[in-house]
Amino acid sequence: MSDSSSRPWRRSRVVALSLLLLLLTGIAIGEWRGWPFLASPLQNLLSGQLDRRVRFIDDAPGTFAVRFIGGVRLHSARLDIASAPWSTAPHLLDGRDVALRLRYIDLWRAWRGQPMRIESLQAGALDAHLERLADGRASWQFAADSSPDETTEWPRFGEFRINDGLLRYSDLRHDVTLEARVSVGGEQADSILKVDLTGAYRDQPVQVTLRASGTRPESASDAQTTAVALTVSGSIGRATLDFTGSARGVQDFAGLTGRFKLAGPSLAAIGDPIGVTLPGTPPFRATGTLTRSGGEWRVGIDDATVGSSRLKGDFLYRAGADRPLLSGRLGGARLLLADLGPALGGARPAPREGKVLPGGAFDLAALRAMDADIAIDIAEVDLGTPLLGALQPLRAQLRLAAGVLSISELEARTAEGWLKGDIGLDGRGDLALWSADLRWGDVRLEKWLRQARTDAPPYVAGRLGGRATVTGQGRSTADILASLKGRVRAQLRDGRMSHLVVEAAGLDLAEALGLLVSGDSTLPLDCAVADIQAEAGVLRPQVMVLDTADSTVSVSGSLSLAAETLDLTAIALPKDFSPLTLRSPLRVQGSLADPQVSLEKAPIGMKVAGAALLALLNPLAALLPLVDTGNSDEADRLAAGCAALARRGAVKRAPEK
Repeated sequence: MSDSSSRPWRRSRVVALSLLLLLLTGIAIGEWRGWPFLASPLQNLLSGQLDRRVRFIDDAPGTFAVRFIGGVRLHSARLDIASAPWSTAPHLLDGRDVALRLRYIDLWRAWRGQPMRIESLQAGALDAHLERLADGRASWQFAADSSPDETTEWPRFGEFRINDGLLRYSDLRHDVTLEARVSVGGEQADSILKVDLTGAYRDQPVQVTLRASGTRPESASDAQTTAVALTVSGSIGRATLDFTGSARGVQDFAGLTGRFKLAGPSLAAIGDPIGVTLPGTPPFRATGTLTRSGGEWRVGIDDATVGSSRLKGDFLYRAGADRPLLSGRLGGARLLLADLGPALGGARPAPREGKVLPGGAFDLAALRAMDADIAIDIAEVDLGTPLLGALQPLRAQLRLAAGVLSISELEARTAEGWLKGDIGLDGRGDLALWSADLRWGDVRLEKWLRQARTDAPPYVAGRLGGRATVTGQGRSTADILASLKGRVRAQLRDGRMSHLVVEAAGLDLAEALGLLVSGDSTLPLDCAVADIQAEAGVLRPQVMVLDTADSTVSVSGSLSLAAETLDLTAIALPKDFSPLTLRSPLRVQGSLADPQVSLEKAPIGMKVAGAALLALLNPLAALLPLVDTGNSDEADRLAAGCAALARRGAVKRAPEK
């Protein structure tokens, strides 16, 4: 090739190298100067993407810089992002001395749909106003077509440092107003994070202080593994929390572990802020351990006092795609049933005038907010009345799934007997659907019923067995009982009853006076059966008979749980002769809040009137109307029916396990 033919090629190569050198020089100068002329195009681009005005405000020449070699690095003396058009806040974000660093690999992943990761964000001062309206619109949702209910995917940070931060948060949808002073990676070498938060949640004052201290990480990767000591103390309303522990990483506190103290006026006050369904209770306090691993939270409760109850347990909380799940074990030395009050998360209802059944509305939405699977094993369950003995122990499995609450595998022992069964509450609709299938057997009444008799035999004794299969629906306990439907059957085996009670029920004055002088004794119960039908909240005994060798007592009438009234009649039919009686049915009427016990006046009036007339002829003749030869035929008929009902197995005794 001749020199003349190669010259154009060499000339082209020189031109290309010169242009490349010129380009590299331009890039080097641009990187050195920080491309200051890109400030306006960049803020216009960001304003269009975010649908908000974005401004880089230069307090002096050279205070804005952006560089692209090795990643995107931006510095601005002041960064201002305007608030949403509907907002009254002065801005969404106002940052001073802001330095931002992004890796290209993170930008590429974000473009592919993965969560955005910011390698480093530092600011001398940061002032942010975050708002959400009642209709769900939020100031941090930038896309014009974003749904109010759409979950925002917040950026992740490799390094995050703010010398002086102020965050104001207002959420009308959840009734939250908070203000937080934040310092991340401050000037002190051992201070990594400081947060002082004040505000209100559902009209309850909120005050929280958080401190994290330890060795400041040297790099973004170190920030994810650096161990920090963590302390949190605060209050929501009258509930207080103190936590002392450690975490691995200052960004999301992975590997959180430590001990806590929790106290407050009700468990529901704690459950509401964290989205966990807990019952309304008396004041409580608890101590234990807390550990976080990934998306799971483990809570170990060493000692919890709720009212008069003493409990403990281990629980695992896992956030789910549809609903969070709480699983674990609940145990303890003692549970007072009244301490769990309305066990659906609501406050204790105020008493209703003239009513005794709880009328507070269930929080059915709380049932649908999460799922649960809890094993229950409690040494003693106090039924909340001095008249009945405790269950010792009680075991069951509590499950909550998609608004359906069930207590299955229920097993309890009391007074040498047992209780088994299942209870369910379906809260998926507007009305709660309640069902119960309970069986019991060999319950020694003289031990289960606390009968205040120290120098005489118990009023009633024997082994009680039976079954209750009932359903109901409503928005409260009172509503459910007012709609109660089903059957309750019971039988007393090896029963004995106070002789004095039997004679008093029949108003046998002669024998009752004799027993008061000689002392009470017990009569064997040849048969004792109750078969009660429930319909629309009204309970009616189909059969309720107590049969002894001396008398037969039958009960009839009704008890309305809907109206909270009762109208029951007890009749005692003697089988023997008595010289001085005022036989008359015993009536129990009135309301559950104020029951009235009386005697049917007509039979007594007739006997007293007859005695008065005969006394005009002869004083001794006045005793003749009070002489009762006994109605053995009617008593025997009732006794035979009682025995036949027992033999037919209307009350079946389940085998004890």
